[in-house]
Amino acid sequence: MDNPDVESRIVDVFEIRLADIDSVDLAQLLALSIAVQWPHRAEDWQFMRSIGRGVVALDEIGRALGSAMWFPYSDGFAAVGMVITSPRLQALGTGQWLMHRVMAECGGRTLRLNATRAAYRLYRSLDFKREQTLFQCQGEAIASDAAPAEAGNIRVLMEADLPALIELDAAAYGVRRAGLMTGLFHQSRSFGLFRAGRLETFAMCRRFGRGHVVGPVVASCDSDAIAVLAPHVAAHEGQFLRLDTHRATGEFRDFLARSGLALFDAVTTMSLRNDVKGAFLRGNDQPKIYGVVSQAFG
Repeated sequence: MDNPDVESRIVDVFEIRLADIDSVDLAQLLALSIAVQWPHRAEDWQFMRSIGRGVVALDEIGRALGSAMWFPYSDGFAAVGMVITSPRLQALGTGQWLMHRVMAECGGRTLRLNATRAAYRLYRSLDFKREQTLFQCQGEAIASDAAPAEAGNIRVLMEADLPALIELDAAAYGVRRAGLMTGLFHQSRSFGLFRAGRLETFAMCRRFGRGHVVGPVVASCDSDAIAVLAPHVAAHEGQFLRLDTHRATGEFRDFLARSGLALFDAVTTMSLRNDVKGAFLRGNDQPKIYGVVSQAFG
């Protein structure tokens, strides 16, 4: 990455400059996300920095006032996330400045992000188009009955299963995310559904924010998605659990509600130059993303 420190501007009554996100202390990033009431821990920030790239807006004494990250999964595609602006700068164009920097760094890639209500107008002004709604479901997990997977075997995934997991995620997401999936695998407990010895469905669960988050969940139908989600719900009964999904209705959403994961919030998935075809609307026999990794990773 080119040195971003050379870029600066006057905002309100003080000067801010852009710096590489890797040059900033984790404590500063944590303070930034706390300021906007996002639940990320220092460990969550560090994992994102290990996978992606980013810039931070710093004031004259080095305080972090804004951030933006991108995760280049391929030469043609990147997810954008962690676009944060300090409350006192939200109306002063800092978010747009950060996004212009991200878009310049990403070149001509297709970009995908999840927009909060507060940021939706900013992304529309940058020509991002709405794809669909992402529902944030969370709460105290309640173990509930789930029908067994039809003619399938469910077990904990092992290192030897990682290549198959990466390819199944790529088939569902539309882009191969080998680095991200490998990193997630090594900090998650994962359940997979096998038929005839072939991995057809999986769900990963890891520490995040206030408790644990399940994602990604990849399946070709609601019943399979439920079958691999249920062990995670049971394992975290009485604990805080979160899952973000594009599924608006159906058996999967009903199971989330029975499991204590109520609708908490919703954001809008948007894209720029969307060349990733069919990632959202797939046939009944094709793998689909039932639970995203996170709002930042997509």
